[in-house]
Amino acid sequence: MDKLLALKMFVETVRCGGYSSAASKLGISTSSVTRQVAGLENELGASLLNRTTRNTSVTVAGQTYFEKAVAILDAIDEADAVVADRGSEPQGRLRISVPVEFGRRLIAPHLSRLLERHPGLEISLSLSDQVGDLLSEQIDVSVRLGSSVVSEDIVSKRVGHFERWVVASPEYLARSAALCHPRDLLEHQCLRFDYGGTHQHWTFQSEEAPIQLNVHGRLQSNNADILREAAIGGGGVTLLADWLVREDVAAGRLTRVLEHYEVNPGSASTCINALYLPNHRGSSRINVFIEFLMEILSVLPRGTQTE
Repeated sequence: MDKLLALKMFVETVRCGGYSSAASKLGISTSSVTRQVAGLENELGASLLNRTTRNTSVTVAGQTYFEKAVAILDAIDEADAVVADRGSEPQGRLRISVPVEFGRRLIAPHLSRLLERHPGLEISLSLSDQVGDLLSEQIDVSVRLGSSVVSEDIVSKRVGHFERWVVASPEYLARSAALCHPRDLLEHQCLRFDYGGTHQHWTFQSEEAPIQLNVHGRLQSNNADILREAAIGGGGVTLLADWLVREDVAAGRLTRVLEHYEVNPGSASTCINALYLPNHRGSSRINVFIEFLMEILSVLPRGTQTE
């Protein structure tokens, strides 16, 4: 018995809900599927499927076997893709992790174009503001904003740059204390991104020495768009990426303040980096995505100009 072929037929039978449907999908006879699955059951000494005249369902043992079989077949597909991935045209699945709002606003609108360019490429896109473990989470490439490489075993490629703007709604600014100098923020409600620490420092670069402020506020979130919405609603002053609030500033929903200062949380940078494992060097899947990402980011407006 061809064990790999039998596994494929068993998995398709479970997914399709019957032998004939699986056979139709695989382009073979129903008897061939039935014979291969029966061979598996004989070898295992266990029933994998419940059969009636009307339908076919998976047994408890069959469900466990199905999950393991799917993992094996996926691993084989991935191994095939890794070998093919050294060719000129990318083949197989690319697992990408990107920050939530960055992915929704800057990546998602362009994904169809990337897939159209490369018919052999499959994309699995995960949205997370947390830096995941590339190896344990099986991430091929992770896009991170303003974070440094956390390990010498990770390759980091700079793909773009952004700015962080201090913004608040016109209504909030009208009813609050003057905001002309960074230290004035100590008198304001600051809507802060939750980086996991108890304190939040905003560092302003001036012509003299950097100004580091431990800002305070009653709202903190690990989602940038929550802070954006709260700021539009008049909840306070927040520090967000320019690409997230640029349209709001142009439309008058938010006002940029302290624009003569470069500001970042703590010692964070303004680089956009693509991170991947060293054994993925030369991967055509990763290379085409990085090139595509740089293409998208290269047309983003810079500075105070709006479009």
